[in-house]
Amino acid sequence: MITGNDLSDLELLKQYRVGGDTSALGILLQRYTLLLLGVAMKYLKDKDEAQDAVQQVFEKAIRNLPTGAIQNFKGWLYVLMRNHCYQLLRDKQYSADPELLNNMKGEGTDLEALWWKDRAIEDVQTALLQLEEAQRITIAMFYLEDKSYKEIMEATGYSFSQVKSYIQNGKRNLKLILTRNGNG
Repeated sequence: MITGNDLSDLELLKQYRVGGDTSALGILLQRYTLLLLGVAMKYLKDKDEAQDAVQQVFEKAIRNLPTGAIQNFKGWLYVLMRNHCYQLLRDKQYSADPELLNNMKGEGTDLEALWWKDRAIEDVQTALLQLEEAQRITIAMFYLEDKSYKEIMEATGYSFSQVKSYIQNGKRNLKLILTRNGNG
């Protein structure tokens, strides 16, 4: 039985490819759900659209998993999510009212600033994955899913003081991780 926590991304990927073990791929995708949701929220700015996009990327990942070696599954999945969001935004733009598009003013984009912003978000998402599970879950629910303390308590079974503590300690630990990695 696979637990997932004791296997690396490459080991899970190999287990899926060699033995056809779909639970290994499921564990691998579940491992990066928060990362994907964060990326989708960054680009789409809508919780429901972001959640739908994550599901669509899971399906894309299963259908389009490269047959060659993937050295960095997390990076591959991140790029797949980012490109999917870009496509959704392009599709939304082209389906907008043509009159509205004619009246829109162009915005200047500073590509370097966008790159740094992407990098900062990646750093936070990587740091988030380093937190203990309770902190990671409560922070994701509170900040990424916009849930209240009460909703988090109902979903997790944690007490009010536990939720408050996990969020406060998680924020502090995120800051420490980012500072330690030179990103804070």
